Amino acid sequence: MSRVNQKSAKSKPASLYEMIGGEQTTTALCQRFYDIMEQDPKAAELRAIHSQDLSTTRQKFLEFMTGWLGGPPLYEQKYGHPRLRARHLHVKVDELMISQWLYCMSRALEESVTDYQLRQVIWNNLQPLARHMKNH
Repeated sequence: MSRVNQKSAKSKPASLYEMIGGEQTTTALCQRFYDIMEQDPKAAELRAIHSQDLSTTRQKFLEFMTGWLGGPPLYEQKYGHPRLRARHLHVKVDELMISQWLYCMSRALEESVTDYQLRQVIWNNLQPLARHMKNH
């Protein structure tokens, strides 16, 4: 019986969340993203559209990314479907904002996710998501 349980557990494909290192790596990635946004002058306009205190934003982003990467659906459990574009309509999301967001995410991915191929998979899926957010 234990062999059957082991086999079925192994046959389920691992999520990106698990493959990059789960909670630890996802937390590092999300925290690094906001650290870069706060510190790098190349993201000044992106930083300016956020509130001064980023603690709630950081937490929501971590919850979203956890589920987006295939981990526990923390964001959806608390807030429902992300409806990302609708939730960001109160701010101007133009090419500059998208470019700065992608810049911060690219750096955060490079510094947090050690496996190049996994980084590429994440990056290739985040780019269209970021571009979908454009509302100006």
